[in-house]
Amino acid sequence: MQKDHGYRVVGEWNNMLKGISKFIGPELLFALHQMGHGDEIVLADAHFPGHSLGPKVLRADGVPVRDLLEGILPLFELDSYAPPMMMMEVVAEDTLDPAVEQDYMAVIKRHSPAASNPVRIERYAFYERAKSAYAIVMTGELRKYGNLILKKGVTSIV
Repeated sequence: MQKDHGYRVVGEWNNMLKGISKFIGPELLFALHQMGHGDEIVLADAHFPGHSLGPKVLRADGVPVRDLLEGILPLFELDSYAPPMMMMEVVAEDTLDPAVEQDYMAVIKRHSPAASNPVRIERYAFYERAKSAYAIVMTGELRKYGNLILKKGVTSIV
């Protein structure tokens, strides 16, 4: 594999921190740290028009959303005052693969057992919401309707 300035192997991060998923690159880790409660981040499928919507775009090419969730959720409190997750509603005449949401919820429930299922919002309303997100993470998720918005909550002090 090709080295990139000695800091990462292209396609997979070399972590220099304990407890951080290999799928959470430094830019994403920094974005998660900078976000305040109520800020939203979009985990976008590979087909999502992220670069044309406006906010900061981060790349996680080749990484499925479920793997990003495994890395993000130990670091990120979901909002408890408003719906913490949104997914795109199915367009009329189209079909939804229920396994997409089931896969995401299996990961989410492991980290946030009280989490409810994502709220579904209309396609163009989802795009409008994404424009005001803190960041859009372009992933390697290839399944249709694989986009997920997470709303950050207040981090508990332990």
